[in-house]
Amino acid sequence: MRRFNPAMILGKRAGAVCKTAFAVGSLFVISACSSLGGAGPSTGSIRDASELNYADTGIQVIELGPNVLGRLNSHSAANSFAEVFGDVPVSPTVIGAGDELDISIWEAPPAVLFGASAPDQGLGSAPDLASSAEIPQQQVGEDGKVTVPFVGRVSVAGLRTDQVEAIITSRLSGRANDPQALVRLVQNETRTVTILGNVQSSGRVVLSARGERLLDALASAGGTREAIEQSTIQLSRGTAKAIMPLEQVISDPRNNVGLRADDVITVQHKPFSFVALGAVSQNAEVPFEGAGISLAEALGRVGGLNDRRADIKGVFVFRMEERGAIDPLLDEAQPTTADGRVPVVYNLAMNNAQSLFAMQDFMMRDGDVLYISTAPGVELERFLGALSSTAFSIVATGNALDNR
Repeated sequence: MRRFNPAMILGKRAGAVCKTAFAVGSLFVISACSSLGGAGPSTGSIRDASELNYADTGIQVIELGPNVLGRLNSHSAANSFAEVFGDVPVSPTVIGAGDELDISIWEAPPAVLFGASAPDQGLGSAPDLASSAEIPQQQVGEDGKVTVPFVGRVSVAGLRTDQVEAIITSRLSGRANDPQALVRLVQNETRTVTILGNVQSSGRVVLSARGERLLDALASAGGTREAIEQSTIQLSRGTAKAIMPLEQVISDPRNNVGLRADDVITVQHKPFSFVALGAVSQNAEVPFEGAGISLAEALGRVGGLNDRRADIKGVFVFRMEERGAIDPLLDEAQPTTADGRVPVVYNLAMNNAQSLFAMQDFMMRDGDVLYISTAPGVELERFLGALSSTAFSIVATGNALDNR
């Protein structure tokens, strides 16, 4: 008969606890190695992204510096209304098909063609009075012509009103006594611009001899229905097209360009935002104004870098960039999307003074992704902390068993 041995029982329990601790710890190590890195890609993996593929195309990783910032700013300025369309002098008002004309003709006394002298009033003849012909308003036909009594069909399309007056008086010369003509453009159907989209009243705006500008047309349409800082404006002229935030057009008078006939203005409600991810104080989609914000301001709006997690060399901005903005920095074989863009990752290392100036000059774009990678030692710290908590839990379980 075997005698009861408490030490043996305790030894078995301790062994069981140790085996349990080892098994749980081993499983935790295996799982931790595959899960604790889930905060996002590391700085090194992003910098090596040019060796990977994005939709079967290479990703370009570009370090932010003076040369890159200079190219980006120059490209942005080159796509402004002021650069794309310029500010040429006001074009003369000419007549076109569909316009309404008011034509009046006068003849000096003694009127021969359009009137008669005044009747005799007894004490001599009263001076003769000038006579005029009343011609109904008429629309310029598709052939660009109008009909004038005793003159016939007159081609007026593409002419100024004073040029049409000269043609009429020239044709009446010899038939009327010192004829005079006055041509007035009553309704201009061809010298107009179209404004539509997110405005109070879409329609056509007639251009006067004064020379209306972009914001004049917007005011004629009643302004935007949404906030100015959340609106973009697109100007199309022939094959040329440019888009700008409305707030930038208002703030820079150079972009309030003069309009030309057949221009099309489209106003859109476009809230601007970027997404902040990684080791920042707050992961969120962050709206910003149409006037734009810098990378420094963007970091400020998300509370800056997380002091305990962030890698100061790992500030990245992911963007689908226009190829023309960084073309010399790209590989010749770099594929481009149908709309002329390439996937780019801009990297800013904040461990030098130059980067603090660069982040003030780098402007965020709508749809950008701001990502702050985690410092290399943070994942190890997280792992050790989690392992320590597990180990203490196992020890506590063993103590509880021993005390039973």
